Amino acid sequence: MYLRPDNLAAALAALDGGARPLAGGTDIFVNRPSGDVVDISRLPELRGVSREGGSLRIGAATTWSEIAAADLPPGLTALRQAAREIGALQIQNMGTIGGNLCNASPAADGVPPLLALDAEAELTSRAGRRRLPLAGFILGVRRTALRPDELLTAIIVPEADALDASSFLKLGARRYLVISIVMAAAGLRVRDGRVVEARIAVGAASPVARRLPLLEERLRGKPADASLALFVAADAFADLSPIDDLRAEAEYRRDAAATLVRRALAACLADLSRREDA
Repeated sequence: MYLRPDNLAAALAALDGGARPLAGGTDIFVNRPSGDVVDISRLPELRGVSREGGSLRIGAATTWSEIAAADLPPGLTALRQAAREIGALQIQNMGTIGGNLCNASPAADGVPPLLALDAEAELTSRAGRRRLPLAGFILGVRRTALRPDELLTAIIVPEADALDASSFLKLGARRYLVISIVMAAAGLRVRDGRVVEARIAVGAASPVARRLPLLEERLRGKPADASLALFVAADAFADLSPIDDLRAEAEYRRDAAATLVRRALAACLADLSRREDA
C-alpha cells in the first residue's frame, strides 16, 4: 500500500505500522520494496534549509538541487559541490540528502562533506527526538543507527560558520553520472595566514567515509599556502581500508585519495584568496 500523509505525526504512525519511508525514491525503487510505503517527500517539516542561531538545519527531504541553489556560507561550499555531482540533474531534482545518508553506501557523495562539517543527524519517533554525530549514525555498508520507528528528519550543522572555506572532489571513470572511485572533502579555518583548524574526510575508500585526524592535526598551525600539500603524506591514509573492485584497485584508491585531498586543500586556499582580493 502506498501512503502519503500530510503531516509528520501521521508519517510516524505509519512507521509504527511497519511502513517503509520513501523520499526521492531514487534508491528504494531500485530495490523493489515489499509491504507498505509511506511517502514523506512533501512533508513541510522535512523540507528546506534554515538558520537556527549559529546552526544550519537541512530538512532530510530537501533535494540536492535545492541544496545546490541554497544560500550557504563559504564553509559549506563542499556540500554544494557534492550536490552537483550526485547523478544527473533529474536525480538531483528528486534525490534527498536524508535518503543519501540512510542508504549508507560507502560511495555516498553527501557523506564526506557532512563529516567535515561535524554534522549531526536528527532522528524523530513518536517517543521524541535525538541527535547523533554523523559518524555515529552511519555504522557500515547499508547500516545506520536508525530504529524502525524513527525517521531521519534533519541534518544539523552545529557551527555553520566555523570553516572559512571547503571543497569537495570526486574521482570516477568519467566526469558525471558515475559512482565514485574515491572522493575527498577538505575544510579550513584560517587566521593570520595560518591554519587554525583543518577537517579532512575521504569516502569510497572504507566501508564508511572517514575523517583523517592525523592529517588534520598535522596541518594545524601550518602556513595557509601551497606548502600545505607537502604535509599530505601516505601515513595519514593508513587507517583507510579500500577494496579492489571493477572500478579500481585498493592501492590506486589510497594514492588517489591523497591526490584529491591535496587538490581540495588547494581549492580551499584559492577560494580564500579570491574572496580576499574581491
